[in-house]
Amino acid sequence: MPRPKIQRRLGFDPSVYYFKPQGVPMRFLEEVVLLADELEALKLYEVDDLAQTEAAKKMNVSQPTFARILDRANKKIAEAIIHGKAIRITKK
Repeated sequence: MPRPKIQRRLGFDPSVYYFKPQGVPMRFLEEVVLLADELEALKLYEVDDLAQTEAAKKMNVSQPTFARILDRANKKIAEAIIHGKAIRITKK
């Protein structure tokens, strides 16, 4: 049985929940789901320019966990850009 997920502290609530390639209707697009903690990690590290250790403390996770969250987020965004997929941001 896997270990239960630790509650992450999220301080960012996006005003937009979808991104998609321009000129392609949503019905023709596959989508990639970006979780709220992945978006928070991207914001803290890339936008707020915090070190991973500092950002991990803000999210109430360890630095290795933060690094895994950030890696998942980067892979999902890269997949969406490379393959022309929509990005859906969830609150969970």
